[in-house]
Amino acid sequence: MSTATKEAINLMELLPENEQNFALEIIKKLVLAWDPDFTKLTPTEKAELEEALQDTETISHNDIDWE
Repeated sequence: MSTATKEAINLMELLPENEQNFALEIIKKLVLAWDPDFTKLTPTEKAELEEALQDTETISHNDIDWE
């Protein structure tokens, strides 16, 4: 978690609950404006994807329990 995220959480916790909900709605609108179709990767998602792409191990179809 970034320093900015931690600071935002700390600041939101200072607010009354109804104001926290208002702040959350603003954050949701910011995220939708930044990525309206939710296709952008967060830094964590990007790192996980890059790690997964480096993994060349495969699993045999017969080794999967399909039940």
